[in-house]
Amino acid sequence: MKKTVKDIEIKGRRALVRCDFNVPLKEGKITDDIRIVSALPTIKYLLDGGAKVILMSHLGRPEGEPNPKYTLAPVAERLAELLGQEIVFISADTVVDEKVREAAAALEEGQVMLLENVRYRKEETKNGAEFAKELAGLGDFFVNDAFGTAHRAHSSTAGVADYLPAVSGFLIEKEVEFLGNAVENPERPFVAIMGGAKVGDKIPVIENLIKKVDTLIIGGGMSYTFFKARGLEIGTSILDEANIELAAELEKKAAEAGVKLLLPVDCVCAKEFKNDTEYGVYSKDAMPADMMGMDIGPETVELYKAAVAEAKTVVWNGPMGVFEMENFAKGTRAVAEALAQSSAVTVLGGGDSAAAVEQFGLADKMTHISTGGGASLEFLEGKVLPGIAVIEDK
Repeated sequence: MKKTVKDIEIKGRRALVRCDFNVPLKEGKITDDIRIVSALPTIKYLLDGGAKVILMSHLGRPEGEPNPKYTLAPVAERLAELLGQEIVFISADTVVDEKVREAAAALEEGQVMLLENVRYRKEETKNGAEFAKELAGLGDFFVNDAFGTAHRAHSSTAGVADYLPAVSGFLIEKEVEFLGNAVENPERPFVAIMGGAKVGDKIPVIENLIKKVDTLIIGGGMSYTFFKARGLEIGTSILDEANIELAAELEKKAAEAGVKLLLPVDCVCAKEFKNDTEYGVYSKDAMPADMMGMDIGPETVELYKAAVAEAKTVVWNGPMGVFEMENFAKGTRAVAEALAQSSAVTVLGGGDSAAAVEQFGLADKMTHISTGGGASLEFLEGKVLPGIAVIEDK
C-alpha cells in the first residue's frame, strides 16, 4: 500500500502536486476539462486541510522549448472557475525562476499556484536532476496525482521524489486500487476485452492477462492479424505483419492456460475506409479480397455480450471497430452497452475505450475509467510505473 495525502501532515505546508492537465485545446480554449475536474478532489482536500498548493503539469509537446501555444494559462483560468478562487499563475520560460520562487514562498494557507508547462524545459522528459531539484525547492512534500504520466520517469513525476517525501493523490490511489484489484484479485469469471488496431501494442498486456483471465475477447483491427495467423482471407484489412506468428503463439498459450479466447465470427467489411462507402456483413472465413474489416458483426456482438453477461470482473481496452464512423460503431456500442448493463466490476483502460463510452453517453455506468491510456496498458502488463514506484509505502 502506498501513502496518500491522508497519511501526512499538510496544514501550513507547501504541497507540490503533479497533475495531468494535458487537456485538448482549440484556438486557445479547452474543449474537454475532464482531466482538470479529475484532479479537484485532491486539490480540495489539500486546500481544506490548510495546505499551500503548488500545481504542475505538462501540456502537449513543446519539445523542451517555451511555446505560447502550449501555455497552461487556459488551465489556470478554468481552475479558477472550478475552484471559485484566484490562481497564482506565472508564465516563466524556465518554469522556475526567482519570481516563481518568491511567489511560492509567499503563498498562504488555502492558496493555489500553477506553474508553467514543465515540458518547456528539455530536462523534464530526461528526468534531469537539476530541474527536479528546482521544482522540489518550491514545496515541502510531493503529491503525484498524474496517473496519465505515471509510466514516465520525468523530473516532475519521479525525479522530485529524490528531494521530497512523496505521497499519492486520490486519483492515483483510485487507479491503483481498481486496476490492481481487477488484475491481481478479480472476482471471477474475469473477462478481458482487447481491441484497437495493432497486436504489437497489446502483446505484453495479452501475455500477462492470459495468466489471469478466464475469457479473453479480441476485437478491432488486431483480430485480422489473428485471422491471418489462422490462414484466413482478410482482404485489405489492417494487418500487423510483424506479429502474425505471435498471434498464433498467443492463441496457443491461451489454449494451454485453459483460457477461452474469443475472436469475431463475423465482420462488417467495407470497400473504403470511410463512413459513406459500400459495406456488408461477412462470415470470418468469407471476407471479400477487395474489402476491409471495419467492425465486428451481429453474431459476434451476441457472442461477446453473452461472455460479458457471465462476468464478475471486466477489463476493456480498445474499440471493436472504427467507432468514430457511425456505420462502424455498432460493435463498440454494443460492448459498451453490455458493460453498462452488467453487474460486474467494469474497468476501462483509458484511451479509445474511454472516448467511446463518452461518445455513447455511458461513462457514468462504468465502475472505473482510467485517466491514463499508456499508463493503464503498462499497469495491465504488470510493469512497475516509475511515478508510482517513488511514492512512499505505508
